[in-house]
Amino acid sequence: MNLGSVLKNVKTPCYVIDEARLVRNLEILRRLEERTGCRVLLAQKAFSMYSLYPLIRKYVSGTAASGLYEARLGREEMGGEVHVFSPAYSESDFAELAGICGHIVFNSFGQWEKFKGSVPAGVSAGLRVNPEYSTQDKAIYDPCAPFSRLGATAESVRGKDLSGIEGLHFHALCEQNADALEATFSAVTEKFGYLFPYLKWINFGGGHHITKEGYDLPLLEKCVKKARGYGLAVYLEPGEAFALDAGYLAAEVLDVVHNGMDIAILDASAACHMPDVIEAPYRPEIAGAGKAGEKAYTCRLGGNTCLAGDIIGDYSFDEAPKPGDRVIFLDMAIYTMVKNNTFNGTPLPDIAVLRENGVVETVKRFGYGDFKNRL
Repeated sequence: MNLGSVLKNVKTPCYVIDEARLVRNLEILRRLEERTGCRVLLAQKAFSMYSLYPLIRKYVSGTAASGLYEARLGREEMGGEVHVFSPAYSESDFAELAGICGHIVFNSFGQWEKFKGSVPAGVSAGLRVNPEYSTQDKAIYDPCAPFSRLGATAESVRGKDLSGIEGLHFHALCEQNADALEATFSAVTEKFGYLFPYLKWINFGGGHHITKEGYDLPLLEKCVKKARGYGLAVYLEPGEAFALDAGYLAAEVLDVVHNGMDIAILDASAACHMPDVIEAPYRPEIAGAGKAGEKAYTCRLGGNTCLAGDIIGDYSFDEAPKPGDRVIFLDMAIYTMVKNNTFNGTPLPDIAVLRENGVVETVKRFGYGDFKNRL
């Protein structure tokens, strides 16, 4: 598929979700549920494009939320199971969450003590645990790093009265394969396995690259079946796996300046429209482009804001980019729409879907009011 020609008439900047690629990911997740009996939840922190929730609901069991607004969105637009975890709950939010969510996960024994009397009958309470076992070297994404505020350590719950807690939740992975899960689950079993006979479920959290080429699905299934062997229902709440490689960001070159090298200024911004480029840092691929030096012409791409560091990266092209050219960034569905912002009054990109029949359908368009009403 030639993305440049397919998206040539899209008003830029625009996020475009590829429905066929999304369905491909959903089918992998559904087969995982069917083969193992686990329940897969969409982690909305990565992908909250609710116009597609009716489609997603056909494949998986529900949604995972990080707070009140995501919980409401999951309940209103997806249905099915709604789980929530937050590092801490305010009393006002908790009162509303208790009427929305079927599962509520607490970050500490102190939060459980505070709210356990307010958990309604029929709502299952869980405790997030910290296995204190790191499988990555990016501290910003490592909930098991020293001094982490996320999850109760084994020491903090030892000897505590956990009656009423029906499940454990751990979320310690980030874009990782099943070998990291296997090692982490072993650490959880070693430190918290004494609780398993008293529980109904365990949540493996997210960060599983389930739909990525080369992911070890048999090993993931082995981990699920091992947990089920303890008599526990198993939940997974991936985010990236749902929309991995299923979205694009279409942008246009506005100008090309020269300062030691040619620099193309786009109507899309790293700071505003793809924050992980700066935060992670992350270098998105571009359709038809290569790394610096791979092709005939190397150019730096930057956003149209006053931030000096609003740089997307250095890329090479067959021909020199010029004003009016289209640039199509790949893998732009996840952690883009949910993190974007209007810094400098930068407009938010439109949102569209590339349907399986090849038709591009714009589902949302933003304007000045969306900038003004945030302030």
